[in-house]
Amino acid sequence: MLYCVCLGHGVILLLFLFSLAVSVYVEAYDNLLSGPVAQYTALSQKIGGDVQKHVRNASVLTSLLAPVSKVIQEVQAFREKNRSSPLFNHLSAVSESVPALGWVAMAPKPGPFVKEMQDAATFYTNRVLKDYKEKDKMHVEWVHAYVSIWTELQAYIKQHHTTGLSWSKTGPVASASGGAPSGGAPAPPPPGPPPPPMDLGKSSGGDSGATNRNALFASLNKGADITKGLKHVSDDQKTHKNPGLKAQGGPLPSGPKPFAARPTAAASPARTLPPVLELDGKKWKVENHEGAQNLVISDTELKQVVYAFKCNNSTLQVKGKINSITLDNCKKLGLVFDDVVGIVEVINCKDVKVQVMGKIPTISINKTDGCHVYLSKDSLSCEIISAKSSEMNVLVPNKDGEYTEIPVPEQFKTVWDGNKLVTTATEIAG
Repeated sequence: MLYCVCLGHGVILLLFLFSLAVSVYVEAYDNLLSGPVAQYTALSQKIGGDVQKHVRNASVLTSLLAPVSKVIQEVQAFREKNRSSPLFNHLSAVSESVPALGWVAMAPKPGPFVKEMQDAATFYTNRVLKDYKEKDKMHVEWVHAYVSIWTELQAYIKQHHTTGLSWSKTGPVASASGGAPSGGAPAPPPPGPPPPPMDLGKSSGGDSGATNRNALFASLNKGADITKGLKHVSDDQKTHKNPGLKAQGGPLPSGPKPFAARPTAAASPARTLPPVLELDGKKWKVENHEGAQNLVISDTELKQVVYAFKCNNSTLQVKGKINSITLDNCKKLGLVFDDVVGIVEVINCKDVKVQVMGKIPTISINKTDGCHVYLSKDSLSCEIISAKSSEMNVLVPNKDGEYTEIPVPEQFKTVWDGNKLVTTATEIAG
C-alpha cells in the first residue's frame, strides 16, 4: 500500500510497503494523516497567500524514495524565493523542519532525527506565535497543528519503527513506477534510481546543518549500496595515531577580530545574485553584498525595518530611529546603528560585530558563531537573548570611553530543587 503526506510546496512522499492485510502500523499512520496533517492542511488553506501555495501541490510522484530529496529542496527553494512574504516565518518553519520526512532512511534512531528537525523550526514558530498571538488565533492554531505533526510522528516511530523503517517480510515487492504491487516471492525493496543533481555547497538556511541534511537525502535511495563508496582508512592516515598529519592542515582559524572594517585581501567569490540596497515598502533590503565597506541607510522612518541577507566582509550603517534590524546569513559584517525601538536579530551569522550608538531594548542572537556587541551608555539596560550560539561577547563602555569585553555564558548547569528545574550559567574551565 502507498501512503503519502501532502506537505510543503510539493508532495513529500512517504512510502510504506506492507502486506495486503492492513497492519497495526498502517492504521496508526492513517490516524496521523487524518489527524494533525489534515488539520494543518485545512488551516493552511484558510490562511491563504504563500502558506496556501506551500501546501497546494498534490501531484503524484513516480518512484519510491528518489523524489524526497528533490521535493524537500523545492520546499526550501520556495522559502528562499519569497523572503519578502508577510508569511515568511510560516514558510521558514516548514522549510527548516521538512527534512524530518527523511526519517525513512535513518537508522537506528529515526525518532531523535525527527525531533532535531522539529527543534530547527522552533525559532520561526515562536515568531509566528509572537506576531499573531493578539491578532489572529488561526495562525496560532496553525502552529499547534504543524508542530503536532512532528510530535505525533515521533510517537508513531517510537511505537512501530523504533530503530528504523519496518518492512513487511511477506508482502509484494515495491514497484518504482508506483503501480499496484504484483505477487511473487518475498524480496527486500530495490534501490531507487540515482538522485537528481544537487549543489551540496549551498543550503537553504545558510548553516552547515541544512547542507548536511541535503547530502543525506541525496543518498536516500541507495539502499544497501550506500556503503560502497567508503574505503578503509589505515592507521597511518588517522590523525590520532599520526600527529604529523595535524600539522599539514594549517593553523586553526582565529577568533573575531577587533571592531574595525578592513577590506578583505582575497578576491571576492563570484556572486550568482546581484547586490541589493533598496526600500521595498517598509523594508530596507540589503542583500548579496561582498566587500562593500560603505553601505549606508540614512533616510529612515520609525515604521521601517532593515533586513540584511548574505552580506559578507562588509559594513552597514543605519542612521536615525528605526523599528527593527535583522542580520541573516552574514559573515564578517559590521553593523552600526543609532536607535532601534524594537529588536536587532542576528541569525545564522558568523563573526559579526554590532555597535549601538543610541538605544536598543533587545538583541537576539540565534545560530551564530562569533558575535561582538558594542553597547552605548544609553543602551546598558539592553536585554541580550541567545540560543545555539558561541563566541559571543558584550563590550561595555567605561567612563574614559574604553570598552570592557565580557563573554556571554555558553555553558549552563541545571538542577532539580524539589519543585522545579533551576538553571544557572557556569564558568568554562580552562
